Amino acid sequence: MFRGTSVPRGFGLKWRAMAHTCINALYHCVFSTKDRRKIITPEIRPQLWAYLGGIAREISTHALLVGGTDDHVHLLLQLPAVMSIAKAMQEIKGGSSKWVHESHLPDFAWQSGYGAFTIGASQKQATLAYITNQAEHHKKATFKQEFLGFLRKNGVKYDLRFIWG
Repeated sequence: MFRGTSVPRGFGLKWRAMAHTCINALYHCVFSTKDRRKIITPEIRPQLWAYLGGIAREISTHALLVGGTDDHVHLLLQLPAVMSIAKAMQEIKGGSSKWVHESHLPDFAWQSGYGAFTIGASQKQATLAYITNQAEHHKKATFKQEFLGFLRKNGVKYDLRFIWG
């Protein structure tokens, strides 16, 4: 056990001082349009994906990739140490909902919840490929099937009565 500020022999100054907090917090985030309405058209997707990435940048969060289909979005986010996933999702979903509502679809809204799943650095490339290939993936699986699969894969307990609310 180390006491006070003494440094064990052999550790030197490098052990004592760490100037920055260093983390790699990667989250694969998924959320749907309200009632899973298929209203994210191919015409607005590039603008919406860019807008979602811009909000992430404004809140000092890095969106490594944004993608999705006509009824949901996937984001791979890298969060700073001072940002909770709940705060990031509140800002990203709230700001983008307002923008879509005002500029494209007056009755637009996101679902109230979201899924956020941590990934390791070794899973980063596979997650990027998964997000990139959403159109192909959804020829075989619905959003509901996909989301329930994420919950099971990540060991998240859920009650179907409250998932789709």
